[in-house]
Amino acid sequence: MNHTAEPLHFFLGANTPQGFVSRFDQLADPAGGWREFVIKGGPGTGKSTLMKRVAAAAEGRCEQIELIHCSSDADSLDGVILHDVKTSIADGTSPHVIEPKYPGAFEQVVDLSSCWDEHALFESREAIMALAAKISRCHEHCCRFLGAAGSLLSDTYRIALEGTSVSKVVKAARRIALSEFKGGPGGQGRESVRFLSCVTNKGPVLFDGTAKALCDRIYLVDDVYGAASRLFLSALRSQALEAGWDVITCYCPLSPFEKIEHLFVPALRLGFMTANDNHLPDIEPYKIVRSRRFTDAEQIRAHRKRITFNRKASAQMLEQAARLLAEAKTLHDQLEGYYTGAMDFAAVDAVGERTLQKYEHIFQSYGL
Repeated sequence: MNHTAEPLHFFLGANTPQGFVSRFDQLADPAGGWREFVIKGGPGTGKSTLMKRVAAAAEGRCEQIELIHCSSDADSLDGVILHDVKTSIADGTSPHVIEPKYPGAFEQVVDLSSCWDEHALFESREAIMALAAKISRCHEHCCRFLGAAGSLLSDTYRIALEGTSVSKVVKAARRIALSEFKGGPGGQGRESVRFLSCVTNKGPVLFDGTAKALCDRIYLVDDVYGAASRLFLSALRSQALEAGWDVITCYCPLSPFEKIEHLFVPALRLGFMTANDNHLPDIEPYKIVRSRRFTDAEQIRAHRKRITFNRKASAQMLEQAARLLAEAKTLHDQLEGYYTGAMDFAAVDAVGERTLQKYEHIFQSYGL
């Protein structure tokens, strides 16, 4: 990942039809000399605040900063990745639990639980457990609505795929790859996996500012049906990696293991993004690739009513999923109140200062 003028915003966890999907394995590379700080503590105990302090300390010193947002609370941070100094810091609690595999040698645990009044929390246990159960149900029901939306959109995808010329898509991707990926460094490129968009408590959120920071040129793939773009981006990903280019692959949260929605080649300042009903990137595209050139219009017309139903119904399902996440956020705020009231924030600040001192030592070791 090459230098940018501003922090990059991504998600590494998402609510999906398969439940919560975590890609927190992408935070750091233990074999590459990285360090990973893992924060343990309850809601409202200062985890996100500490990560924001780390990010602020890195500004002006590190040029490759990633801010990892929480999909259930888009304004809150789940992690910070500092590529210049090979460190990350992240919330290691549920649902993206991080259990140290190489304690001390790779992971450093930042324990905020030592700063709370466990007696006060024990006395509030019934209210805490009741709120936690309600939050869990909201997330469970959210994923069910996402599953329904995913099923409807998958039905449209299958209809469109039957009328899509796979060979035309692959040839088009090959032509672009020959032009854009030539002169690659050779060998096999490395892949970073992210979510650029998620359904959140604020509705669908797309970090198109990240795309602008990463790229000078972006191909926009206009595809409301999801068939041609999936084939196109998958082919480009393979060809970029084979040419030796490192890529950032961003999957669709409604199909988090199969459908690539956006692809970036940072070293080339080049990107490929999908535009559909769920998100229209606010960018000035370098070129637009229209999916209808690969798709039989008769095939689409023959299923027009079904496709229209799928689009409208899936939009309603996504809206309801976002409402459930907003409800979960309200309940989470109530839950935070119990922990906030039980915290010794002077002790929290002391833990934060010790962590920042460790980062200061790391910065100095890299000459920053």
